[in-house]
Amino acid sequence: MCSRPIYFYCIVAAPLFCLVFFTSLMNEGLPHDLPIGVVDMDGSSNSRSIVRTLDAMDQVKVVQVYSDYSSARDAMQRNLIYGFLYIPEGFSRSLQSFRQPELTYYTSYSYYVPGSLTYTAMRKASELVSGAASRTQLYAKGATEAQAMAFLQPIVIESHPTFNPSLNYAIYLNNTLIPGIIMLLISLLTVYSIGSEVKENTARQWLERGNHSILLSLTAKELPYTVAFFAIGILCNVYLYGILQYPCNGGFLPTMFLTLCMVLSAQALGILFFALIPTLRMALSMCSLWGVVSFSICGFSFPQPAMEGPVRALSYLFPLRHYYLAYVSQTLDGNGMLYSWNSYLALFVFMLLPFVFMIRLKRELIHSFYIP
Repeated sequence: MCSRPIYFYCIVAAPLFCLVFFTSLMNEGLPHDLPIGVVDMDGSSNSRSIVRTLDAMDQVKVVQVYSDYSSARDAMQRNLIYGFLYIPEGFSRSLQSFRQPELTYYTSYSYYVPGSLTYTAMRKASELVSGAASRTQLYAKGATEAQAMAFLQPIVIESHPTFNPSLNYAIYLNNTLIPGIIMLLISLLTVYSIGSEVKENTARQWLERGNHSILLSLTAKELPYTVAFFAIGILCNVYLYGILQYPCNGGFLPTMFLTLCMVLSAQALGILFFALIPTLRMALSMCSLWGVVSFSICGFSFPQPAMEGPVRALSYLFPLRHYYLAYVSQTLDGNGMLYSWNSYLALFVFMLLPFVFMIRLKRELIHSFYIP
């Protein structure tokens, strides 16, 4: 375990680097001051008021007022801004004469989160302008403030986001990204630790030291990695939930148990891949492919119910999917472990899968020869 630098890198350096990198990258929680532009073809006091209203919003910042549409479009294509608001000529005149002027906003969805936030901000600004114009018209007709507000907003909506009220992206993403990377490292290192015995032609000696028991040999080899990765998982949880104060509504001990299940299921997946593909290079490639795809298919970036039927069914073959479901139910929603029984059951199934192929793995190790 301590004989090669790769073990230190996979067990200590890489997980801690990812922990610090992702938490510092998203330490603000929600992106702020996203650069946008405005094309003001009207140049009136009303259009300047719209620009000031838009610039006062927390998510966006007006970095440039462009003279024409082509300049703003060119800036967006060069990624200088994420979107721009177009105010047509004669906007103020049409507004004062109640002829329903149009505001047009353009956003780039090449970057999904900035595109969504800039779209929301510009739409909110246009709705505020529309409401202010309608309120002025109602005042002119003799309506009181209460009557005007009742007409403009007959139903008052109060928004109360539960479990993540600050809408912090870091809380949602880091608690899945970091465990997902650790699971990928665990499965890769598990394959490498077994495959290196084949590569160095020491597989038979390894089995002899375990009294020719594949189960005993695997336990002796993988148990130190289990302890080491579980310790790293505890450290990550202490940092996330203790130091950064991420919500842990289900309790710290259930979170620790979920972390242990994550480590064991990732190790089991690595053993399974090497048993099925007893070639170090191919097994490592399969682990890499499985681990990378799990980030897209587990459901935290794109909702799993909205996926196509076959893809939705395929998502249950990835341990990260079940870890993510248990994390949301347990840590965010504050439910007990019993509410995540199906996710824990799936993780236990992953842990038991290698036992089905133990005889095959032992046979491959006995008769193995290294294929570069």
